[in-house]
Amino acid sequence: MRKNRPSSGKFDVTARSPDRTVSVEYSGVWGDYDFTMLKLFRRSCAVPGLIACLITISRAQQPAPQPADDYVRTHYTKYEYRIPMRDGKRLFTAVYVPKEATGGPYPFLMDRTPYNVGPYGEDRYPQRLGPSEEFEKAGYIFVYQDVRGRWMSEGDFQEMRPHIDNKKSPQDVDDASDTYDTIDFLLKHVANNNGKVGIWGISYPGFYTSASIIDSHPALVAASPQAPMTDLFMGDDGYHGGAFMLSANFGFYVSFHPQTEPQTPQPTTPFSFGTPDSYKFYLQAGNVANLDKLYLKGSNWLFNDQVTHNTYDAYWQARDLSRHMKNVKCAVLVVGGWYDAEDLSGPFKTFHAINKFNPDTPATLVEGPWVHGGWARTDGSHLGDMQFNSKTAEYFRANIQFPFFEHYLKGKGATQPKAVVFETGTNVWRTLDDWPPKPAAAKTLYFHAGGKLSFDPPAEPKGVDEYVSDPNHPVPFVGYTTDTVPQRYMVDDQRFANYRPDVLVYQTDPLDEDVTIAGPISPKLKIASSGTDSDFVVKLIDVYPDNYPDAEGTAAGNKRITDAPPLHMGGYEELLRGEPFRAKFRNSWEKPEPLVPGKETDINFTMPDLYHTFRRGHRIMVQVQSSWFPLTDRNPQTFTDIPNARAEEFRSATEQVFHQKDAASGVEVMVMP
Repeated sequence: MRKNRPSSGKFDVTARSPDRTVSVEYSGVWGDYDFTMLKLFRRSCAVPGLIACLITISRAQQPAPQPADDYVRTHYTKYEYRIPMRDGKRLFTAVYVPKEATGGPYPFLMDRTPYNVGPYGEDRYPQRLGPSEEFEKAGYIFVYQDVRGRWMSEGDFQEMRPHIDNKKSPQDVDDASDTYDTIDFLLKHVANNNGKVGIWGISYPGFYTSASIIDSHPALVAASPQAPMTDLFMGDDGYHGGAFMLSANFGFYVSFHPQTEPQTPQPTTPFSFGTPDSYKFYLQAGNVANLDKLYLKGSNWLFNDQVTHNTYDAYWQARDLSRHMKNVKCAVLVVGGWYDAEDLSGPFKTFHAINKFNPDTPATLVEGPWVHGGWARTDGSHLGDMQFNSKTAEYFRANIQFPFFEHYLKGKGATQPKAVVFETGTNVWRTLDDWPPKPAAAKTLYFHAGGKLSFDPPAEPKGVDEYVSDPNHPVPFVGYTTDTVPQRYMVDDQRFANYRPDVLVYQTDPLDEDVTIAGPISPKLKIASSGTDSDFVVKLIDVYPDNYPDAEGTAAGNKRITDAPPLHMGGYEELLRGEPFRAKFRNSWEKPEPLVPGKETDINFTMPDLYHTFRRGHRIMVQVQSSWFPLTDRNPQTFTDIPNARAEEFRSATEQVFHQKDAASGVEVMVMP
C-alpha cells in the first residue's frame, strides 16, 4: 500500500509497465524506457547553436533529470493521471505528494506546459520541484501537466489556443476550462490537500498560467504568470512593430514540432545550420519563405502560421489574451525582465488588463534586470558586461515569489505592493503604488543638426539627416559573430553601429544631473523614403563617460595584446531599448499601406517600459537605422508580400529623418521629478 495514495473512488486510468498493460485503480503511467529530455523555453534556443543552448539552459518549467540519490524521491510520492476533460479528452498529469502526511493538509502548486513533464513513469523522479528551492521543503503538492495535444495528453494542439468567452457546449474547451476541470479532479482525488491551488509558469507556460485564471476556479487563489506570451504579433515572440522576429522564430520551430498523437520525447538530431554565423545563414537563405522551402519542407505548419499571418489579422486578434482577462478572482504576481528578448511586452499587457477588468483583484507587477526566465535560473547579478551589484534573482525568489504563494496558499506573511521594480543605472529595488509611477511626466528628446539630442525642440526652419539603407547589406544587431540570439544583446555595446553610414546617431551633452525614466518609450519620427516601404529601428542608449573605469584586471590598451581584446567601459554604449517599426503599418495594423516616395510621413510607435537612471556625466543616445538583421527579417523596401519577396524586389532606399521646427523628430520618455 502506498502512503498518501489518492482518496477512494474509481476513474479511468491506464498503467503501463515494460511487460504488460493493465487497467488499474489509482495508478498511472510507467515509462517504457529510460530517456531524459532537456526542455526549451519558447523560442529560447534561437539559431545554429541549438546543441549548446540545449546543454546550457536550465529547467524552469519542468522537473530536471534526477540523480541517483535525490531529495525529491525521498520526500515525495509520485502519481501519474490521465485527467478527463469535459469533452472527453484526457490530459497527462504528474502529481508529487509529500510523504509526511502529518505536515498537511497541503496546497497544490501547478505548472501547465507544452514542453513535457518528464521524466515519465511513477518510479522516475525529477531533481527539483516547484518554482525555486524554497518550495520543496515548505509543504506543497506539485502538479505538472502536459497541455492539450502535447506529449502524453490527448486532443489537438493550437498555438496559443484562443479563449472562448461564451462556452455553449462541453466541446467548447480552452485552457481556462482545462485548468478548471483539472482542479476539480485534483481536489476530489488527491488526499490531504487544503483546498487551495496556485499556478505559475514562464514564457509559454506563462501564457497557460494567464489563460488559466480567466473565469478562475474558486479553489485557484494565487497565480504567477511570468514572461507570459500575451499577444505574439504585438511585441511578444512573433512580431515587433510589424517586423518578423526572424532568427528567434525559425530557431525555435526547427525543434518545436507538431504531433498527432500522445507520445513521450524521443532523441532527435538537432537541425544543422551549416555555419556558426547566423547573419550569413539567413542572408544566403533569401526571403523568409525559402526557410520552409529549403529546410522545413512543409513539415511544420506552426512556423508557416507565424510567417503567413504577417498582418494583425483575425488569427492574431483571437490570440490576444489580454482582451479576455476577466473574472480573475485569484491574487496575481506578474513577473517580467527588463531585458527579456522574447516576451518583454507580455507582462505589462497582462498586468494592465487584469487591473482594467478586475480592479478589486490583488495584482502585483515585478520587473528585474533579467533575461527571459533569468529570475528562475540565475543569481541575477549581471548580464553581459553590466553588473547589478546584487543577486537580484535570488532576492526575488526568496523575498517576493515564495512569500506570495505562502501568503495566499497558507495564510502566512503579508501581501505584496502594487509594483516591485528594479531601477537600473542606480541598481536599487523600488516599491511603487502603481506602474508606471504617477509622478513620471512625458518629455521628448529631440533630434538636432550635428547629431545633437536634447529636451529642447528644434528651432531651425530646415533640418534633415539621411542615409542609404541596403537590404542586401543590412545592419547587424550585434557587433560580433553569433550563431544564436544571445540574451545579452539587450544590453550590448552599440559602438559598432556608430561606424555604419546607414545608422544615424544623436546624443546629449554629458548630463549635469541624473535623469530617471520610468514607463513606456515612444519614438515620434518625421520621415521620408525613396522606397514604398521601410523599417525604422530606434535604439535608446546609455553612453558611459570616456573616463569610466575598466573592470578590475582588464589588460592595458597596448600593442602587446595577444589574447582576447580587453573590455573598455569608457565610452561604452549600453543598449537599453530597441524596437523596429515597419512603415506600411503606420496607419493600420490590419491594412498596410505603401509609402509615397519622397513624401513626409509620421512614424509613431511605443517601445516597452523601462525604469532606468542615466547618471550624471553619462550621455543619452538615440540611434536610428532601417535594418536589424537577423534579429528581424529584411524589409525589401518595396511594398510587397515580404515573406515571398523576389530577389529583385530587395532595393536600396534613401531614408530621411527631419529635425526642424515644423517637423521635429524625437523620442518621448517618462521622466521622474
